[in-house]
Amino acid sequence: MGDEGWFIDQITDTIANDVLTVEEKGFNQTIMYGKDVNIDQVMMAARRYPMMTEYQVIIVKEAQNIEDIDKLEIYLQNPLKSTILVINYKYKTLDKRKKLTKLIDSTGVLFEAKRLYDNQIPSWINAQIRLAGKTIDPKACVLITENVGAELSKIAGELNKLVVASGPDVKHLLPEHVEKYIGISKDYNVFELQKAIQSKDFFKANQIAISFGRNAKENPFPVTVSSLFGFFVKLLMVHYLPDKSPVNIASALKINPYFANDYSAGIKNYSAMKVIQNISILREYDMKGKGFATANTDPGELIKDLVFKLMH
Repeated sequence: MGDEGWFIDQITDTIANDVLTVEEKGFNQTIMYGKDVNIDQVMMAARRYPMMTEYQVIIVKEAQNIEDIDKLEIYLQNPLKSTILVINYKYKTLDKRKKLTKLIDSTGVLFEAKRLYDNQIPSWINAQIRLAGKTIDPKACVLITENVGAELSKIAGELNKLVVASGPDVKHLLPEHVEKYIGISKDYNVFELQKAIQSKDFFKANQIAISFGRNAKENPFPVTVSSLFGFFVKLLMVHYLPDKSPVNIASALKINPYFANDYSAGIKNYSAMKVIQNISILREYDMKGKGFATANTDPGELIKDLVFKLMH
């Protein structure tokens, strides 16, 4: 159960693929969908005995759509040991105080799939790339993190595309590969905009802002605001760190040490008061982007105005 569907899908796919042989699956593996069945049908299937094998596998996908799921308590009081019953309760969680949840936990395995925090996603990307037999440049990793979003299934699809398209000869993935195979520009993206603002490179920041305005669909304004908000919040934290060494910055912000110097440079260009002001500006423009207190919601104009105010 839980909010991160990717983990749920990975566990389910592993059980579906690896428990039974191809021949055994014909009679002993059943996949159901919560919107099509009730819990009585699930329990009836779970009580069947396997045919010519040790186990049968019953997988119930989208189980959050089963209204009478609490009745599963009846089966759990005397489950069949030859049945592997997988209940996928996606994007929701069962009430842990209820008898059903406690029975599941004591009888089988209860796994809660929680969404990763933003600062955990780069490590997850690195791990997935290593599983594919490659490594990835920190900047390329951030490009994906900042531009694809936090949904792991979506990121996993892009990583698979990147690994396959780059071919077996490429062992280390660079921003150029991300640009070529995923379509994220290595020069005009939210990470480069953040870096230009941080270093007070007015010309580059304006170039990227203009590019974002022309390609608003590929560079959604809310995503840009969210990313910049996160940067300035971290910058404010750095201002108040007693130890501002790169190692301590990386540890405090839970970022790759490769990027710690960006924050060291940022606090030289932006005082703590200016950082606080910029956080307020970003909140204001987040509201403007949603149509509050403004008649102008054109993303191109908003991003140019925002960049100017952040840097002046």
